[in-house]
Amino acid sequence: MNAHRRQLVSLAHPVYLSLLASVASGIINTVWVSRLGGAAVAAVAVATNTENVLLGIALVFASGTTVLVAHARGARDPAALRAAVRGGRALCALVTPVVVVGGFLLREPLARLVLGAGDSAALGLAAAYFAISLPGMAVFFAQQLVDGLLKGAGDTRTPMRLALLANGLILLCDPVLIHLYGVRGAALSTVLCRGAALAVGLRALGRDALLRTAAETPPAEPVRAALRRTLTTGLPMSADFTVRQGGALVLVAIVARLGVTAVAAYSIAYKVLYVATMAFYAVRQAAAIHTAHTRGAGQDARGAIGRQAMLLSGALGLTAAVLFAATAPWITAAFGAGPEVAHQGVLFLRCIGPYLLLMACCIALGGVFEGSGGAPALLRATVLGTAVQLPLAYALSGLGLPGVCLALALAMAVQCGAVAVLLRRGRRQVAEVSLARVG
Repeated sequence: MNAHRRQLVSLAHPVYLSLLASVASGIINTVWVSRLGGAAVAAVAVATNTENVLLGIALVFASGTTVLVAHARGARDPAALRAAVRGGRALCALVTPVVVVGGFLLREPLARLVLGAGDSAALGLAAAYFAISLPGMAVFFAQQLVDGLLKGAGDTRTPMRLALLANGLILLCDPVLIHLYGVRGAALSTVLCRGAALAVGLRALGRDALLRTAAETPPAEPVRAALRRTLTTGLPMSADFTVRQGGALVLVAIVARLGVTAVAAYSIAYKVLYVATMAFYAVRQAAAIHTAHTRGAGQDARGAIGRQAMLLSGALGLTAAVLFAATAPWITAAFGAGPEVAHQGVLFLRCIGPYLLLMACCIALGGVFEGSGGAPALLRATVLGTAVQLPLAYALSGLGLPGVCLALALAMAVQCGAVAVLLRRGRRQVAEVSLARVG
């Protein structure tokens, strides 16, 4: 096996398992809460979607720290590594109080903004959930920073174990705390179990030889400069995530024009797609870490890493497309969907293959951009793809869910083309710099 591909697989599969554990835990959480009634389910669903938005904020310091630590590790520069750690911690400490305090004080307006003013029961439950979950973001953000530090140091297995620990504890605590405290119990279970995993993660940081050595080295730059570097590195990655999430939310509104049956089918199919798309994002994280590490070591292996990441993720995308098409009837049956919903869901899963394959390649290549400092250029490609996707989806929604699938595939093809142009431009710039040095 190619050395770059071997490294990508080694880094990616623990990331994938941790992402999968989080999704499984969320599904089980919803199952337990559903016993409390529709208003409780709506409240928890709103809170979960809000957390996805806040994850975009966490990516500013978590992903930025990962890339900078990996780069310093490749350069064997403990002073730069110490500065990267300090910058990530400072940015996390700056952002967290704003989210925690602001979220707690605005919990009721936030619930009303998302749910509307119609269902007072759901509003009250969502506000009660937010009263615990939003202060608990301090734990969530700290855990994201710990994961980012460990991943940058080349350790993706410990974050996987921490995710399995947290979500395993949630599965055990959910039924007890939800039974005792209702919706508040679901929030309390999540915060307490993440807190336990965070404690273990902090101990793991102290045992990491690379980070321990860096902690004893004077930093390469002051905290303010390190914070600014982390922000500059992580902000485009956070914005990329936010644009994708925003596009997904608008797409749900477009699908809603097709009726409740289409929305239900789309919602089921979208949950199923997470099994594949999380694999693409795992490869993306691995490519970002590996690219930053090799760049720090003075090697420009972006082309080789990009090819291997695209081959690996593309193979996963093709496999997923074939499996979804073949097993679509059984998948929709497993969700207990009615005949009409099942028919629409099967249609969607059998039409989504081209989009999945293109998405797999584009997402994987994004890791090379992130790891080499090209995230701002990647963000422009993402914005272009989303800007094309939404009008196309609206125009083609008259064809039903197959039209939406076609719009997704066409927009992703445009985005892939933009990424290819950016790659060629990057290679040309590297060649010009090399010629200038020779001259």
